[in-house]
Amino acid sequence: MPPEDDDHDCGWKAYAKTQEAKLAALMAKVEDLERRVKGHKSEKRKKAKLPPPTPPERPSKEETAAKRAALEALRVSKLETEITPVAVPPEERSCRTCGSAELRQVGKGKPSTLIEYVPGYFRRRIFLRETLACRCGAMVTAPAPARVGEKTRYAPSFVAHLAVAKCNDSIPHYRLEKAYALIGIPISRSTMCSLFHRAADELRPLHSAALALVPLAPDVHADETSIKQRDREKRAFIWGFVTPELIVYRYAPSRSGDTAKEVLGESKGRLVVDQFTGYNAVTKPGQRLRAGCLAHARRRLFEQREHPEVKEPLDVIGAIYELEREAKRRDIRGTDEHLTLRKERARPLFAKLLCWGRRHRHAFEPRSGMGKAIRYLLRNFRELGRFLRFASIPPDNNIAESALRRVALGRKNFLFVGDEEKGDNLAVLYTLVASCEKHNINPIAYLTDVLTRVHTHPARDVVDLLPHRWKPTDQRA
Repeated sequence: MPPEDDDHDCGWKAYAKTQEAKLAALMAKVEDLERRVKGHKSEKRKKAKLPPPTPPERPSKEETAAKRAALEALRVSKLETEITPVAVPPEERSCRTCGSAELRQVGKGKPSTLIEYVPGYFRRRIFLRETLACRCGAMVTAPAPARVGEKTRYAPSFVAHLAVAKCNDSIPHYRLEKAYALIGIPISRSTMCSLFHRAADELRPLHSAALALVPLAPDVHADETSIKQRDREKRAFIWGFVTPELIVYRYAPSRSGDTAKEVLGESKGRLVVDQFTGYNAVTKPGQRLRAGCLAHARRRLFEQREHPEVKEPLDVIGAIYELEREAKRRDIRGTDEHLTLRKERARPLFAKLLCWGRRHRHAFEPRSGMGKAIRYLLRNFRELGRFLRFASIPPDNNIAESALRRVALGRKNFLFVGDEEKGDNLAVLYTLVASCEKHNINPIAYLTDVLTRVHTHPARDVVDLLPHRWKPTDQRA
């Protein structure tokens, strides 16, 4: 019999190749799932052992003391300070040398600093409203205190604490119920839910004003994450839009690109996102210019770090981020000098990264993890390199991803939202609390103030109540 020809062509051979490709794809998925479940989620790499750098010139004692004093002042600037005078005991108010009792005070005293914990507390405040009567029978009563809605005994400050506990600390209501009970406040979960959503209803004009400012921003970061809605089988989504001034959230029952289109419309500027197709509707020609996320490309490569070829692109991306850290140290971020730094030093590094991808794209199976990582890099090189043209945008979309961490943590703790209306309310309060954090504002003080003022503030000037423009009552002109 003639020897069997390995190059023969038949249906079984094509079928075997197809099954082999499917098996490789499934094995890649299994490895990815095992890595996500069992592996470390950190993307940090072990640093190479390099010779120790040349030690910098040591600052003088005066410079060191001034730096420590400035750092200490910054640390305690937010602490409430109480000065307690401590007198010398009577038995020690005489000179130990000569015994004289005529001692004079020297300066303001020697300070000794202690940072104490003062247990937080709530109080019941009763307003005795004066009532006046006329001989004709008419009555005049002093006005009632500010409330969040009618016929509630909970002050705006209490509602603000409740909203911040859920939206900033991700504490579910059943835990808050236990915590309040320990300090003597018998409040049910249903009452807390009612107060939470009532506050969102009161502050909805501020959320609408924040949404209206998003299309006006030249640079916007966007991302989305899923959340469970109780009355739906499919997962709903919370979208986050980050501008230089605000962090705005929008709740949507689906991941449709209609949400991005409703928020951004036909505005122009830059939009930093991943490669999700839901943003295609707002990145058409004549609209926003799409910028990619280099961190996504790096993450795909980092997951294939068992291949020795991956070391080179990871080193190159690390060098690009080192330039960004240098710009931060030099305090030139977003300036023309920063753009020049990127063009002169980051552009050659990015070109080297693309050359590596083109050199290795045929060395791996297209459906393998390595093949997908290289294909992601080469297909989206224009969007990934957009930061080389604009100094105002970073190389990645980590800002938007960080903004969604509070949503992910809340999703683990309170599990779901009741319905679409409750999801909208959650987005309203998420927006205000996160924007306060962005501007280093105490969200409890902010919400306490705006819950009181939102009814009397002119509707045309409601934007002045947003965190980036808000001024406390005692600072208003």
